[in-house]
Amino acid sequence: MLKLFDRVMAPVGEESLDLSSRRFGLVTTCDGPIVEASGLALPVGTLCTIAQGEARAYRGEVIGFRQGRTVMSLLGDAVMLRPGARVRPEGHAGLLNVGPAHLGRAVDALGQPIDGRGAVRAKRHWPAHGERAGALERGSVKELFPTGVRAIDALNTLGIGQRVGIMAGSGVGKSVLIDMIADGAEADVIVVGLIGERAREVSDFVGRHMQGERAERTAIIAVPADHAPNLRLRGAMLATSLAEYFRNEGKRVLLILDSLTRVAHAAREIGFMLGESGAARGYPPSALATITKLVERAGNSVRSGGSVTGLYTVLADGDDTNDPVVDTARSILDGHIILSRDIAQRGRYPAIDIPASLSRVMNDITTAQHIEAGRVLRSLIATLNANRDLVTMGAYKPGADPALDRALRLEHSMESFLGQDRHECVAAADSVAQLIALTSND
Repeated sequence: MLKLFDRVMAPVGEESLDLSSRRFGLVTTCDGPIVEASGLALPVGTLCTIAQGEARAYRGEVIGFRQGRTVMSLLGDAVMLRPGARVRPEGHAGLLNVGPAHLGRAVDALGQPIDGRGAVRAKRHWPAHGERAGALERGSVKELFPTGVRAIDALNTLGIGQRVGIMAGSGVGKSVLIDMIADGAEADVIVVGLIGERAREVSDFVGRHMQGERAERTAIIAVPADHAPNLRLRGAMLATSLAEYFRNEGKRVLLILDSLTRVAHAAREIGFMLGESGAARGYPPSALATITKLVERAGNSVRSGGSVTGLYTVLADGDDTNDPVVDTARSILDGHIILSRDIAQRGRYPAIDIPASLSRVMNDITTAQHIEAGRVLRSLIATLNANRDLVTMGAYKPGADPALDRALRLEHSMESFLGQDRHECVAAADSVAQLIALTSND
């Protein structure tokens, strides 16, 4: 019994007792999720507890100032909140708790466990917005990053430290593809941020990936769609900060953020709360700047030798690939994988549109033979797509176009090569060998 008591009380003894005086403010106004408090000057990003006697407590985050008052966004609803409630700061402004204690755990945006286990006692403080590094401190991408997905490893080869986006409309297979990559990727640590997704998907993902040996190197930060926008944004920052921490320890980290669009939506809501006007089709400048800052935090570190390979899903609203978020992400990422609804409807998964997808580092990390085989297959697929209607109508006469004739002969083989069962993992070397064999077949 005494040993059990010692184990329970040990974490308490590690904490220092703070007996310093603490100021508090009072709630003056409440407009939906926005609360203003007087008598308390706090930095932006500070978490606060709002309490009124013995009634329920609320939590909020400082997002700005207005006429001498502190403006907060509630991390929940405002039901039963009354004027005069006391506001007290908590934690460290602008810092998040990170550390190895997150491995094998699933937490929310505040670092609280959602897996039914004990508290996550992460001791290291890390800046929520990251540690700004000089451009020359980011190492080049020189090594291949195997994903276990044949179409990616062979035709859109990724590198360690690369930032790549998976872009598609809703229901085309983004979540399934990141599942496959999380299963097949070779990394020391995998950090997954499920931001703005359905609660059922969060539960399914945790159930699949938090079992056995794989769970020991995986950390999940989940903030479902019904949570407050600042919680969604904070969850993305926690996932990125955790990846940065492990990179600083010299680890090779895979950061999966699903989805970057939901992060932009959260930043847009906060921007509107603060009075910003919509600039790019309803997105204020701060929303698009937020995703740029998140993406730039991934990459290789020259100093520590660690890396963060970033994989970001991007939802193309209405299948519009010119959506501001899609366009912004595509311009700053080191590559993009486009999923096609037409291909998915034909029954081929993953539904990767090969001609439209691109890895900007592939030529730097693969052999000349691999590059040439990929170029040939891309050309055959593009030729087949451009003439599909002509062939379907029976208007094409065999022999008129040798390139199209070859594409038609290899159509079934190409479809089999590009398709893959979600539970199948293919070694990168095998994927390249199959690609070379396929394009050498006349």
